[in-house]
Amino acid sequence: MWLYLFIGIAIFLLHRWYRERQQVSNITQKYVLITGSDSGFGNLLARQLDAQGMPVLAACLTEKGAEELKKVTSKRLQTTILDVTKTESIMAAADWAKTVVGDKGLWGLVNNAGISIPSGPNIWMGIEDFRKVMDVNLFGVIEVTLNFLPMLMKSRGRLVNVASVFGRNSVVGGGYCLSKYGVESFSDSLRCELYSFGVKVCIIEPGFFKTAVTDLLTIEKSLEQLWSRLPAETKDAYGEHFLKEYKKNAREMTSNLCSHDLSKVTDCMEHALTAVYPRKRYSAGWDAKLFWIPISYFPSAFSDFWFTLHTPKPQPSI
Repeated sequence: MWLYLFIGIAIFLLHRWYRERQQVSNITQKYVLITGSDSGFGNLLARQLDAQGMPVLAACLTEKGAEELKKVTSKRLQTTILDVTKTESIMAAADWAKTVVGDKGLWGLVNNAGISIPSGPNIWMGIEDFRKVMDVNLFGVIEVTLNFLPMLMKSRGRLVNVASVFGRNSVVGGGYCLSKYGVESFSDSLRCELYSFGVKVCIIEPGFFKTAVTDLLTIEKSLEQLWSRLPAETKDAYGEHFLKEYKKNAREMTSNLCSHDLSKVTDCMEHALTAVYPRKRYSAGWDAKLFWIPISYFPSAFSDFWFTLHTPKPQPSI
């Protein structure tokens, strides 16, 4: 019996390996637009696809980011300025892309732009703190997608949305986890809707990586700002020790878990864009594969216990 099981698993893995190695044809003629190309995953993916000969439309938040990217890529790569929180900026970028791609349509859209702060205990925040993150990570993704979808449908192309392992595990307050859960849901609904139009929707779920999103100094500064504006009653309820331990936890997680190899994520993005049979979901990073994704399937009682065990406890001031 065990022999048959082993043979069955081996055949399945061999079939998947062969199937996933098949690449779409004429990739040098397929336009891909990437948001958040100033730095991090978006920047590396733009350079990676450019090196493969694909015509890249790199959407950057700043002129400086666009100019720096142009210096290290071929003349084939084109840039535009895009603020995903502003409707007029999104519409201008969509109009620009239409003129560039013409009748070919847009093969790939990678919704990569994102921020992580402010993050922390929910009660430390106001509604604007939630909106700040949600506007970029969720509503920005939705509005960009809606404006570019006709071009994707024209080419029967690919929509690649960057979610997170925190779109499965909500371990920190604020808008980040909320937004990533939203990206997962939005992508799932679109994948079914667009099936008949030949558009494939893929979700990238990275673990911890060394990018601007996980920059420790930025995270600590944000936590200190949140703490400084709290009313005395809330500060007394948590105690100064809680803030110190919370920052210590952030330091340990970023130093112990963050991978510097961003290609683990961009390779998933590239496969989603160029494979004949892309995956529905890509878990990027060993922490995602071995911990974050598996624990998301555990009973809530277990995951709650685990995360609570590793969360600082309030020490009220007397």
